[in-house]
Amino acid sequence: MLQLLLLLLLSSTSQRVSGYKKSNACVCQLNSTMWLFPAQKFKYVLEEVHTCEESLNNLQEEVRTHLYPYNYLRSQGLYTELSLHQLGQVLSQLQVDIDVVHSQLNNSETQKLSKEAEKLHKYVNKMQTIDTLNMKTVKEKLRYLKNKLETCKSIPKDFRGLITNISDPITAKVSPFGKSCVSGSWGKQSQKESEGQKNSYWVQALLSSYIWGNTVRLYQTYEDLMASTNHRDFTFASSYSHPNAIEGPSAVLYGKGLYYNCFRSADVCRYDLETNEVKRVTLPGTGVGFNNKFPYCYYDCQLNSDVDVEADETGLWVLYATIGNHGNIVISRLVWDSEVKSLNVTQTWETRLFKKAASNAFMVCGVMYATRYVNEYREEVFYAFDTATGKEDNSLAIPLEKVAKAVASLSYNPTNKQIYMYNDGYLLAYQVYF
Repeated sequence: MLQLLLLLLLSSTSQRVSGYKKSNACVCQLNSTMWLFPAQKFKYVLEEVHTCEESLNNLQEEVRTHLYPYNYLRSQGLYTELSLHQLGQVLSQLQVDIDVVHSQLNNSETQKLSKEAEKLHKYVNKMQTIDTLNMKTVKEKLRYLKNKLETCKSIPKDFRGLITNISDPITAKVSPFGKSCVSGSWGKQSQKESEGQKNSYWVQALLSSYIWGNTVRLYQTYEDLMASTNHRDFTFASSYSHPNAIEGPSAVLYGKGLYYNCFRSADVCRYDLETNEVKRVTLPGTGVGFNNKFPYCYYDCQLNSDVDVEADETGLWVLYATIGNHGNIVISRLVWDSEVKSLNVTQTWETRLFKKAASNAFMVCGVMYATRYVNEYREEVFYAFDTATGKEDNSLAIPLEKVAKAVASLSYNPTNKQIYMYNDGYLLAYQVYF
């Protein structure tokens, strides 16, 4: 630092002086102040040096702060060569499973999945030689790929068949909550592999303004339902306005969980009938409609039917609309991860069907079917969208009889291939034909 100061000071000490002739002599006038010590310049240069020194110290401290988490990970054993090796093994097995599914289906989804797995594998290999990593992010990505693989496995390879007919109602019963309770949903246990609940039936009635609810009624058998006996009520929220309360006439019992639209939100809730825990996931998309923004609205609007949860042979689905998709129906796949107890959205499709132009919708074998109002005693299935191919069909005209005007909810059950309708306080069931 001293050498720098001397260099800066000496660079400014030279001065040119002009003279003149006087009495045969050369006379020069000199300003002696030039040899005075330049205190002001010295002070300025010294301040500049101190500023540079302080900046350098701050930079070094910032670098140490940013490197600390990575050094801590390595020194504390949270990130080790062994953990990376184990992660690589899991990913290798997943890649083998993906290759098997890809060889069977060989479609755009499996091709994309295979590329994503290969990219992640390269990243894990690169992590063994560099310190810039986020193990949590990689594990989340690995879980995401597993969920997508299960989705690809579940969708039938050559499914192109559509529903050909729907029977007249084979079940017709007034809701156990009374005919005045005009909105809600009902059905049979939707998961084929469900233990202990294979033959159970449920009814979820919206008891507050026909919009909100906080209980679900469970019957062990069909006979119990028809006789309105031997039931059990589950309360999944302390009030109708609790964040875990249900909003809108759409719910489905799948395995040990009841899935529904959470109160005043763009979230789907899962209520666990065994633990009474509620987990939720926010639906993807720009401007997801909820709180009566994009309800089913053909002829008459069904209040707060924005988010419609469904189940079929391939698993769980949710139907809704977004501003980003111009109010058209969006289809998302839901997966419950029992390992980490989390609800996830794994895939999403955007259709060109305006949601308010349909009276309701349901899923069958990965195909979404939409209905429209014909008259007080008939609906009509008029539209289908196949998630396996991305193709749509708006030329359908499959009649669906009913006993009253308003259709609060429609849901298909893969265990017996029946459709369940909540129709102005009536519970109706239909047989589906392919």
